[in-house]
Amino acid sequence: MSTDNPLHIAVLLGGWANEREVSLMSGHGVADALESRGHRVTQIDMDRDVAARIAEAAPDVVFNALHGVPGEDGTVQGMLDLMGIPYTHSGVATSVIAIDKQLTKQALVPHGIPMPGGRIVRSEDLFERDPMPRPYVLKPVNEGSSVGVAIVTEESNAGNPIARDAAGPWQDFSELLAEPFIRGRELTTAVIDSADGPRALGVTELIIDNGFYDFEHKYTEGRTQHVCPANIPAEIARLCEQYAIKAHQVLGCHGTSRTDYRWDDEAGEDGLFVLETNTQPGMTPLSLVPEQAKHTGIDYPQLCEMIVLEALRVHAAKGGHNG
Repeated sequence: MSTDNPLHIAVLLGGWANEREVSLMSGHGVADALESRGHRVTQIDMDRDVAARIAEAAPDVVFNALHGVPGEDGTVQGMLDLMGIPYTHSGVATSVIAIDKQLTKQALVPHGIPMPGGRIVRSEDLFERDPMPRPYVLKPVNEGSSVGVAIVTEESNAGNPIARDAAGPWQDFSELLAEPFIRGRELTTAVIDSADGPRALGVTELIIDNGFYDFEHKYTEGRTQHVCPANIPAEIARLCEQYAIKAHQVLGCHGTSRTDYRWDDEAGEDGLFVLETNTQPGMTPLSLVPEQAKHTGIDYPQLCEMIVLEALRVHAAKGGHNG
């Protein structure tokens, strides 16, 4: 897919979320890629004056390379809708739901997508008793990139019950989502939109050197081995792709999304669980969506341009907003 008419594209990057540095890497890479396809690119580092700066730049379309809040939670999407400017990735409602792990469960589970059971707990209550039998996982309700995730085990050095002075997400968030820990393997599937509808790009297994697939493992070269395509049974790969496309459609994602899994390989198909669907997946050199796209024959500049053209298509179809 390509365009004969060069576009003026504003790449929105940076911001003040925990994932600022990742967003800068994504945004710089996207900007270089789009320039290599002949487009004019203006890079805008997200700040409180961002609306005025976008208006001054007057782009044809915004490539949203932000991660976390407020670039991924519907805030920036609502601003761009009000401005009438096309933008990449998902719209307001999808962004609001998908960044909230509990809302995502409520949306996806009724559609037959298996997710771990879980409930919201007050961090204060963790110092009195465990919310469920160990091992379990604690994570912020609306952060991305495994920011603030903790696995609490019988051997946990956080204490039993968790000590007030122990390091962990309970120090930074008043509420957390508690889920049972699922043993097994880390899998992920990217989806991109095309003229023929959403398409799964394959399945990658993430083999971690030590610990779990946290923020450091995601963005530090050499800490995680990506096996693409994953060495898994065909029926598990098929289910991963099926669930990823279903999640993309149910949530109303646009452009691209990435769905992450834990798979207990001793339980077969019953051991596959969706953890979350990311509406603003990373576009860094280590990121999974570009890697899977490359495996299917779509290079990085092509991928970036496909996402931009999908944004323009969605904007036109929705009558001037991304929905």
